Amino acid sequence: MSLEIFKNKVLPVKNKLYRFALGFIKNEDEAKDIVQEVFIKIWDKKEDLLAIENIEAWCMRVTRNLSLDKLKSKHKKYTDSLNEEFDKSDDKNQTPYRSTEISDTMSMINLFIESLPDKQRQIIKLRDIEGYSYKEISEMVGVDMNQVKVNLFRARKAIKENLLNINAYGLR
Repeated sequence: MSLEIFKNKVLPVKNKLYRFALGFIKNEDEAKDIVQEVFIKIWDKKEDLLAIENIEAWCMRVTRNLSLDKLKSKHKKYTDSLNEEFDKSDDKNQTPYRSTEISDTMSMINLFIESLPDKQRQIIKLRDIEGYSYKEISEMVGVDMNQVKVNLFRARKAIKENLLNINAYGLR
């Protein structure tokens, strides 16, 4: 791989890699360090990368593995803040009540996602927050595409049931 290919195919995914690492690590400086380590690994293996079909998915997988290694070495737990990843207001003239309601709902969804099993949590973040395809997620997480779909379905169903239970005000 030449420097030009590196600039055109790898550098554009820098922000996605950073957000993905930050989702695991919860520390901006450490997430930046992980992305830098990913770039070093990619550059060191530049000759082998020509055979890789989806460089972005491979980069995400390396980022995931390095993030998990960092977590294991520091014994940190997974946490995430959806507030940074979602634009909560499309309407600039929202009432304070509506704005607060949306904020509270997003906080609840964040808690529900965090309570999911690891595989479901990773897959729902990759699909619904980062926007990856089932095939890309399958390559990144290292599971069959059908398992990606099953885990995503179960994660969405659990979140939906939790929201319905909360919004039923105890009437269910």
